[in-house]
Amino acid sequence: MKILLIEDDAKTADFIVKGLQQAGFTTLHAADGAAGLEKAKTEEFDLAVVDIMLPEMDGFTVIEKMRAAKLRQPVLVLSARDSVDDKVRGLQTGGDDYLAKPFSFSELLARIQALLRRMRGTAEPTVLTIADLSIDLLSRRVTRGGQVIDIQPLEYSLLEYLVRNSGRVVSKNMIIENVWEYNFDPQTNIVEARMCKLRDKIDKPFERKLIRTVRGFGYVLE
Repeated sequence: MKILLIEDDAKTADFIVKGLQQAGFTTLHAADGAAGLEKAKTEEFDLAVVDIMLPEMDGFTVIEKMRAAKLRQPVLVLSARDSVDDKVRGLQTGGDDYLAKPFSFSELLARIQALLRRMRGTAEPTVLTIADLSIDLLSRRVTRGGQVIDIQPLEYSLLEYLVRNSGRVVSKNMIIENVWEYNFDPQTNIVEARMCKLRDKIDKPFERKLIRTVRGFGYVLE
């Protein structure tokens, strides 16, 4: 599937494009509002991610003109402006969802996938299960063997990413790009520290261990 990204910040755009490519999406990128609107009108795409504070033409105007041109693809509004008024305006101009910066890529990807499922009319799964581990995506409740596990928000995002990629080895860089905020400095041992805390809750009390370290490569949940 093809996604149109209209984002003027080069670092943010590079972060999103790389993440979407890893997730299997083809991505068109425009660095200003006018160029983005032109791509939207002349090229096929399945969903648009539109920043609000853009040169040439702001994101609100881009979305309004997309809708005026009868472009009905879902639009995810992306902005550092997170006031209620901005969110309301983003949705009223034709946006389908609104995500404030800074954000984790896992949340961005989850919102994109939800919008695409809604467009296709398919039901969105609300519970992810691996072995006796269960994650409720609506309540963010985690259980293992029927036992509720107290988990912090960042640990939850890390666990959800591992579960969604179960059976697949994910590297430290992949985890940073998909779980942490896009402006996070990767030159620390924060991933190892968080993974250790997550294992203490998810694996240590149970005989069967789900999270495995693959030396030299990363981690896998299986």
